[in-house]
Amino acid sequence: MKNYLTILCVLIATLSQVQAQTNKNLQRASSTIDSIYKYFSIADSKLLREQYPFKDDYVAGYLGGGENSKKSNPYSYLWPYSGSFSAQVAIYGSSKNSQVKKEIDETVLTGLQAYYDKRIPAGYASYVNSAPESDRFYDDNVWLGIDYTDLYLLTKDKQYLDKAIEIWKFVESGMDDKLGGGIYWCEQRKESKNTCSNAPAIVYLAKLYEATKDKAYLKLATDLYTWTQKNLLDTSDHLYFDNINLNGKVDKRKYPYNSGQMIQAGALLYKITKQKQYLTDAQNVAKGSFDYFFHDYKQPSTGKTIKLLKTSDNWFIAVMMRGFVELYEVDKNKTYVDGFKANLDYAWDNMREKNGLFNKDWTGENKKETKWLLDQFALAEMYGKISTIK
Repeated sequence: MKNYLTILCVLIATLSQVQAQTNKNLQRASSTIDSIYKYFSIADSKLLREQYPFKDDYVAGYLGGGENSKKSNPYSYLWPYSGSFSAQVAIYGSSKNSQVKKEIDETVLTGLQAYYDKRIPAGYASYVNSAPESDRFYDDNVWLGIDYTDLYLLTKDKQYLDKAIEIWKFVESGMDDKLGGGIYWCEQRKESKNTCSNAPAIVYLAKLYEATKDKAYLKLATDLYTWTQKNLLDTSDHLYFDNINLNGKVDKRKYPYNSGQMIQAGALLYKITKQKQYLTDAQNVAKGSFDYFFHDYKQPSTGKTIKLLKTSDNWFIAVMMRGFVELYEVDKNKTYVDGFKANLDYAWDNMREKNGLFNKDWTGENKKETKWLLDQFALAEMYGKISTIK
């Protein structure tokens, strides 16, 4: 009897620790969201600044050229703003908190309407529709489509699915037969087909199939998976290159989100089809990513070594984490998600400043006054997402 009680006490203590960890990370996610809106908000607007502190000469450096790339703008571009949607959906998916759902509807989606663009097919432009016409990026729209589909799967509210399907029609318009298929990066500059527009499109299509059971989505998902693997996979380490241009030249830069989305794509397609190769692929990319995007780091305060994330855009890391979480749900290998938990614990103590905003350097050694909006939403998303891991 005594042994039984001892075991029971250990189990209760373990369960309490797990619940505390879950609550802790949800609290961290919520606290980060509060800090973001405190420092990036614009008075009497649902829109946000892109930097804190705000500087009126700020220009975005990630638009790849184009007419808008040298303009100073008072509002965030779509890509950083969309991080609010991903973060809040992740938090809602974990918490099922009705207040979070209300914030999504009344704040995030209301603000998102400022980027809606009625050019046919309709989609979302890179900058607000009250300004002169801006470029439309297929990957920007893919991320929104994933969030809308996730929100539908959580709520079964058809308005979100309708919007996800509408966005897909725009993304699909970015496909043609050049290079044997694939989706371009930018509607106005069809010069390359990028992993960041194709890998998440597979995830998007797999989720649309889950939502609708329409086999056309699944067929497109598997076709794009094959195309992306054929054209952009580095077979030496199972990671993915950035893009291929129309001359067939591959840009061999490697970013966390590209490989992370192929982890998630493989895990989702395995769950749907039960074809073992998809799972094997996902596990291979996961191992390659863990080896490449993490490094051994000795903590100055404790002398202990942690497998620490290499510094990158935090949102790239958050999107990579989506893949690891999806894979964990299939194979239950905790190695990688435990690695993310350890990093997020370390980040809370070492990357975060007194105002609740985060630096980019995961060691915590390099700090900068200026903070980018999307880096902040990325941390909120990661804390929300990791809180689902028991």
